[in-house]
Amino acid sequence: MLGNQSVSFSKVEFFLTTGLRFGVVSDMTKYAAVENGIHQQYFSRADMVSLEEIRGVFIVAEFGETYDTVKLCLIYMLNWKLMGVNERFKIPVWQFRLVEDLDAFPWGTHVYKYSIYSFKHALDGRRDGFK
Repeated sequence: MLGNQSVSFSKVEFFLTTGLRFGVVSDMTKYAAVENGIHQQYFSRADMVSLEEIRGVFIVAEFGETYDTVKLCLIYMLNWKLMGVNERFKIPVWQFRLVEDLDAFPWGTHVYKYSIYSFKHALDGRRDGFK
């Protein structure tokens, strides 16, 4: 309920809005960085990279591959826009691995689950101010 209105944000609406596909999410921790992939090329094999560091790469890097900028944009937009994390958030290596092959991972399932959790808990600890 949103006020007196019943609202819905199902996987259908999410897919129509984002275009992100759904599927079975496997254990993401098993994904290691791709040899000579964007993680290794631009971040010197650092274990974790912040959004702030990705933004810095956009400013100073000379990109070797055409799609490297697109891959970094996808990671940046996933975390900053879709998941709403701050710029100091450390991005797990598996995300770098997954943008190397975009068809290998059901991004919609992952982001939808995170979004629903965020919606449900957005007012935790602040509800009294909205009554």
